[in-house]
Amino acid sequence: MLGLTRRAAIDSHDIASFRPAAWRTLALRLLFGGGAIVLLAAAVLSARDLDPRDRGLLPTGTTGVVVLDLSLSILDDQSGVVRRTLQSLVDSDAPVGVVVFSDVPYELMPPGTPSKELRPIIRLLTPTASGKVVSPWSDSFRAGTRISSALQLAQDMLEGDGVKDGSILLVSDLETAPDDVPETAKVLRAIKRSGTPVRLLALGPSSDARALFGGILGSQAFTPLADGPVRQPEPPDAGRRPLPRTLLILAALFLVALAGHERYAGRLALPRLPRRKAVA
Repeated sequence: MLGLTRRAAIDSHDIASFRPAAWRTLALRLLFGGGAIVLLAAAVLSARDLDPRDRGLLPTGTTGVVVLDLSLSILDDQSGVVRRTLQSLVDSDAPVGVVVFSDVPYELMPPGTPSKELRPIIRLLTPTASGKVVSPWSDSFRAGTRISSALQLAQDMLEGDGVKDGSILLVSDLETAPDDVPETAKVLRAIKRSGTPVRLLALGPSSDARALFGGILGSQAFTPLADGPVRQPEPPDAGRRPLPRTLLILAALFLVALAGHERYAGRLALPRLPRRKAVA
C-alpha cells in the first residue's frame, strides 16, 4: 500500500474573495518597486556630480602637474589670473604637483599633493600695497624663459613617481627663448607620444606662440582663463566638502521604499506545520 503524506493547505472554495487583496498588493508592489527604481536612478545621477577632479583645468581622473611660469611679465601683469587658476584647483580638491620656472625649473610640490597646499602660493602671489608682486622667486626668476626644461621636468616627475594617469597644466604666456623653440617643440611631441594630456592656460600669448603649441597639441589643449574677482585664500579647514545632502535624502527615500515594499507588498507567509509521518 502506497504511503500518503498530508500537507497543510488552505480551503480555496472562496478564492474569488482574495482578488481585491491581490490587486491591492500588485498596486503596492508597482508603487514601492517603481519608486525605488526611480529613486535609485536619481541617486546615481546625483552621485555623478560629486566627482571632484574635472573642473575644466585638469582632465577627469588624472593627477596633474601644474607648470607655473613665474617670469617677470607673468608676476607683474598676470598674477591675478594665476591666483584665480590656483584657487580653482584648490576648490577642485584634486591631487597635483607643481613646477615653477623661468629660465630654470624647480619642483615645488611632488605629484599627488593635496591641492589645498596651493594656498600659500596664492598668498605669495598677492600684490603688496604698491601693487607689485614680491615673491620668493622675484629675484631668482628674472632671466629668459625656457619652457622646454619645465615641461620635461613635469613629465619626469610623473614617470619617476609611477603616476599612471598623469596630466600637465602649463600656465604661461607661452613665450620661450628663441633658441628654446626647437627644444620646446621636441619635448611637446615626446609628451604627446607618451599619452600624457597637456592643457594650456595661455596668458596673452603671441600668434606665433599659439601656433607653435596649437600646431602640436591641437586647439582643444587651450583652456579658458579664469574669470571673476580674485578670492582671498581660505583658512586651512575650508577644504572640507559639504555633505551631499541630495544624495543622502535620495538614499534614505530609497530605503524607505524598499521597507514599504517588504512591509505592505510582500508575499503572504503561512506558518509551517510539523510534517506528519506517512500513513501506511
